[in-house]
Amino acid sequence: MDVRSRILGRSLEQIGVRTGEGRPLLVLLHGRGSKPADVLALGLQEALQALGARAPSVLLVNGGDDSYYHDRRGGRWGSYVLREAIPAGISRLDADGTRVAIGGISMGGFGALDLARLAPRRFCAVGGHSAALWRGETPPGAFGDAADFRRHDLLAAASRGRPYRSAVWIDVGTRDPFARAGRRLARLLSDRGVQVTYRSWPGSHEPRYWRAHLPAYLGFYARALGSCR
Repeated sequence: MDVRSRILGRSLEQIGVRTGEGRPLLVLLHGRGSKPADVLALGLQEALQALGARAPSVLLVNGGDDSYYHDRRGGRWGSYVLREAIPAGISRLDADGTRVAIGGISMGGFGALDLARLAPRRFCAVGGHSAALWRGETPPGAFGDAADFRRHDLLAAASRGRPYRSAVWIDVGTRDPFARAGRRLARLLSDRGVQVTYRSWPGSHEPRYWRAHLPAYLGFYARALGSCR
């Protein structure tokens, strides 16, 4: 399903998985240098089938190569997700727009956590799976400049207050370069009264890790969406 974005001035191909009329919607964001089909290839359809009647419909959003899903000089990617991609997914998948969760892998994990911080009343739950989180210097392309990073510094936001009202999931492999930052964010959020599920499983920053734990991710989202009012 293509979304013609006026905000970005281009057409972007998304993938939608419809599980039934009026189902809640799970928005999943892919990683850097990846694409929506790569998330589908982790065994998404099989994991949804295992959930049966609890399975949400899923929108796999296209975030380009290295957008990190936030508004920046190269494009207003965060606005595009919130104002164009998600409404299009709700409409085309016949989903329940009052029950929406968002999550992502690596770059997408950062994007999901950032968007849920900026729109805290929009989502029933948010998940960061091996989320790309930094406590200092970032890789080229992730942010426009130091000011851009400060506007989207999730660890700093969590140290200042309570950025989320919904349930949060954070997981990261024990050999993942983002392991320390993920653990730190989970601790900061827990200290501020956020409902956090934190998991640290053996593994590194690779598809094999995400494929192994995708059923657990979907179980979290299904529970959160099922109790969301």
